[in-house]
Amino acid sequence: MNNRNDISLYPLKFEPIYQYRNWGGKRLGDLFSVPLADDGPIGEAWLLSDREEHNSVIANGPLRGLTLRQLLKQMPEQVMGVLAGCFLRFPLLLKFLDVQTALSVQVHPSDAEKTFIPAGESGKTEAWVVLNAGPKSRIYAGLKPATTARTLRQALRNGTVEDQLASFIPKPGDGIFIPAGTVHSLNDVVVFEVQENSDVTFRLFDWNHVDPKTDRPRPLQIEEALACIDFAQGAIGAIITTPEANCPAQRERLFACEFFELSRLHADSPFSIGVPAMPGVLVALSGHGQLAHAGAFYLFRPGDTFLIPSMVGECLCRPQGAVTVLEISIPKRKSSS
Repeated sequence: MNNRNDISLYPLKFEPIYQYRNWGGKRLGDLFSVPLADDGPIGEAWLLSDREEHNSVIANGPLRGLTLRQLLKQMPEQVMGVLAGCFLRFPLLLKFLDVQTALSVQVHPSDAEKTFIPAGESGKTEAWVVLNAGPKSRIYAGLKPATTARTLRQALRNGTVEDQLASFIPKPGDGIFIPAGTVHSLNDVVVFEVQENSDVTFRLFDWNHVDPKTDRPRPLQIEEALACIDFAQGAIGAIITTPEANCPAQRERLFACEFFELSRLHADSPFSIGVPAMPGVLVALSGHGQLAHAGAFYLFRPGDTFLIPSMVGECLCRPQGAVTVLEISIPKRKSSS
């Protein structure tokens, strides 16, 4: 199709990109209601990714088969609106994670830590929404009071790192905000993750796991991790939310920071989603329905992800029974990543 700029954009559905991880499992198959490949544990499903190694592909309509990168290159203003030109790539990376066995204890640098961020990358603030919590579930977020670089380094030497970590037992529905510089880990949970579009991670401790593909422990980046930790960051727990509105949808604002905003909506009758003249993302968690725009209808089911281009802005969500969806938006800002 040669004249893509003449296309009237629509809600764009993207195919998930499944990722093997030795700490993963098979629970994402239940979320998507599709069987997963049998060649190993699946730890991540990348829902919307503008990265060289894994670029999301449009799954519906006349732009089917086009990658997110190609779309943004060919139609930046139609997709991003006033945000076009603010970013070198789509600024968020969205995922589902199935953490069957403990994720490494890790930290991500902030955008200010230029020494530790490769060219073309950014810092990494992220947030989670807990979808499933198993019998061994635990979230580690932040450090216990009085933990210093010296005491943490000593704990690394004597194998007592867990004693320095703040943690709690999560429940489905919990939202957890993880600013860059926060030590964190997950165990026995399925979560949705929204993050800055970055893959810069420094492992502090990996629970003495051995990678079954190499029969060796995964490498650690202890010095980099220690340098990036915000030791003033105390324990982090699940956020407390208050519904913003109850008609026609119950809306909860979970996260609002300089990088992303996320709301959770529950409804069984039609409601509007998206922001006029701004891009947005819908991720369906439960139930079935349709997105209505310009006389056309776009079916969604659990696990589906739609990018709502700026050109579309706001559209009507029509549930077929009760649904729960996440709405993600990008705040206006002038910096680039």
